[in-house]
Amino acid sequence: MELYFLLLLFLLMMAALGFGFPVAFALPGSAILSIGLAAITGLLLFGDAKAFFHQDGPIEWLSAGIMNFRAIYYDFERDTLIAIPLFIFMGIMLQRSRIAEDLLMTMAGLFGPVPGGLGISVVFVGALLAATTGIVGATVVAMGLISLPSMMRNKYSPSLATGTICASGTLGQIIPPSIALVLLGDVMSNAYQRAQNNLGVFSQETVSVGDLFVGAVVPGLMIVIGYLIYTILINRKKEFVVIEETKGEANILKTLLPPATLIFVVLGSIIGGIATPTEAAGVGALGALIIAAINGNANLELIKTTSYKSATVTTMIFSILIGASIFSLIFRGVGGDLLVDQIFEMMPGGKYTALFFILFAIFLFGFILDFIEICYVIIPLVAPPF
Repeated sequence: MELYFLLLLFLLMMAALGFGFPVAFALPGSAILSIGLAAITGLLLFGDAKAFFHQDGPIEWLSAGIMNFRAIYYDFERDTLIAIPLFIFMGIMLQRSRIAEDLLMTMAGLFGPVPGGLGISVVFVGALLAATTGIVGATVVAMGLISLPSMMRNKYSPSLATGTICASGTLGQIIPPSIALVLLGDVMSNAYQRAQNNLGVFSQETVSVGDLFVGAVVPGLMIVIGYLIYTILINRKKEFVVIEETKGEANILKTLLPPATLIFVVLGSIIGGIATPTEAAGVGALGALIIAAINGNANLELIKTTSYKSATVTTMIFSILIGASIFSLIFRGVGGDLLVDQIFEMMPGGKYTALFFILFAIFLFGFILDFIEICYVIIPLVAPPF
């Protein structure tokens, strides 16, 4: 019977998302409804509200779900998530200081004579913005507003133009510093410790955000190179209007040097072990302010609007984290983690089949869930047993 409540849990979650409920409410709401129905059904059928729970009862699991987020994250020594608002501030400040527009126009002039040069510049600038902002929404919006009209005027097909912008904008998910990698690093650290405890191995080693940043550099570069090759090949026989002459080398250097320096300082300090992700994020936020000042856009109004937007986005993210924390713990309460363990044990082919299964499942969940929910709902369930 526990399987029915596991299925009910996911069906309620997907139904809530399908009806347009915010994720921050859909996750805990579906969890609370499922735990309530499990308790009522246990009382009606067996006279015991704990009948359909792996251990303890609905009150214990509901209390644990509510307190789980505080128990894990209300720790002054655990400061990884503090990097999130700082990276968000850095990204929004760079977006509002018109660095994206300057970069795009400079690169469009540089690659202008090349067939599909504007598309190449979009991919290149998308990669740079991904490495400086780490926020997908900020990158896609900036690139869409700036480059889409120019691409349409230059006879790019709507599908190619929008596809290039969206694909380049999502590079912020993998190219560090990335908000997704910060969140994933926090989740993987917990999952690694759980796995070690399950094996009876008490090791101080863990998976850090810095490790994920280092591991994401090469795949990120490979994706960028793939995008560039595709853009060049698909546009090699097309003729486009060159909208701007190539700018001088001094102007190009002036445009590229500030963001490139910021990337080097932020990533270099993390990868080199000089600074933690939180410390590097603080440096990045300060660097974004300096770049805005260099561009002549730094003022109190810009700082005020950037701070307000950063607080709004941070609140949204942490609201989702709280809901996802409750959801994942209730999932364990009705025996979901044991089911995942059993699936992996019965799966033929060993760890490679399990890896394929996890990747395919995350691919499917990506159609209905954002990366935050995948990090805090799916990864904690599959990472420890895997």
